[in-house]
Amino acid sequence: MVTAGRTHAPGDPVNPPIVPTSIYLPGGAHMYSREHNPTWGALEEAIGAMETATCTAFASGIAAISAILDLVPHGGIVVAPTHPYSGTGARLKELEASGAIVVRRVGMEDATAISEAAQGASLVWLESPTNPLLEICDIAAACDAAHGAGALVAVDNTFATVFGQHALDLGADICMQSATKYIGGHSDLLLGVATTRSQSLAEQLHTRRTMMGATPGVLEAWLALRGVRTMALRVRRCNESAFELAKRLETHPQVERVLYPLLPSHPQHALAMRHMPMGGAVVSFIVRGDATAAQAACDRVTLITQATSLGGVETTMERRARHALEHRDTPESLIRLSVGIEDVEDLWKDLDQALAG
Repeated sequence: MVTAGRTHAPGDPVNPPIVPTSIYLPGGAHMYSREHNPTWGALEEAIGAMETATCTAFASGIAAISAILDLVPHGGIVVAPTHPYSGTGARLKELEASGAIVVRRVGMEDATAISEAAQGASLVWLESPTNPLLEICDIAAACDAAHGAGALVAVDNTFATVFGQHALDLGADICMQSATKYIGGHSDLLLGVATTRSQSLAEQLHTRRTMMGATPGVLEAWLALRGVRTMALRVRRCNESAFELAKRLETHPQVERVLYPLLPSHPQHALAMRHMPMGGAVVSFIVRGDATAAQAACDRVTLITQATSLGGVETTMERRARHALEHRDTPESLIRLSVGIEDVEDLWKDLDQALAG
């Protein structure tokens, strides 16, 4: 990843430059920047190298999600998580209400239910771990069942990243990530990416991006490409700290329950250990008491930033149920903690004092 997306030609800049153009001179391969730009082309090359696949970059994560859902024929069936990312859930409801698709919702932890729901489906949309309940899906089993039923499989791999879960190797047709998160890594851009090893699907995704106008900005692509260079180091550091904080939170008197895949207390712990070499950098935990108690803990942090989103170098936390689009099954006192690269002891001191009040 450090060198992917570079030309390596004598005299060329080490880092691909930002190319702010909308048009090209005649005689070349491209005419208009809605179809191609060398800056986000370099990003696609780098991410494609990570996944051994073809990458298509989009203006945002939800743009990538929308493009994948747009592959479903009108009235087609989509199998989706009962507890999806709120943006995905809102988009599915919108398409369902218009009659564009039929949605079958199943728990990601229920392999049998996914297999049954896949019958007659056009697309099986998997999210593992889910956001923010961190449910784990047996992706390999779900892909086998879906393909046996003739359905495509797309996996939202934003939380795990390619370092924590190889969705394409597990059988997925498309792996989607919000590059806003760990790929960019600095909370300063909006981007989404979709990777596939199918040339036909890659071409369809490229067409959908062009037709929907969901092309990434060149500055955002350049920032994301810079983020890719340090992604392995950042993700490992964040994962190690998240696991340590999860273990400590599990024994904190003000915490009722901790949700983290590598903890033996997680319902799908054994599956996570098979699928995920790392447990992710997101820890969800339920504070003892009500929403007021959980919000008060968020309000008391000083080093940690109270904000939405995740995957940046800074640690963020928030009470997820405060959002109108959040699923109603999300406990009112659940806090989602996205662990950054700060010193883990400093993070623990801040969490401890915030919870203790």
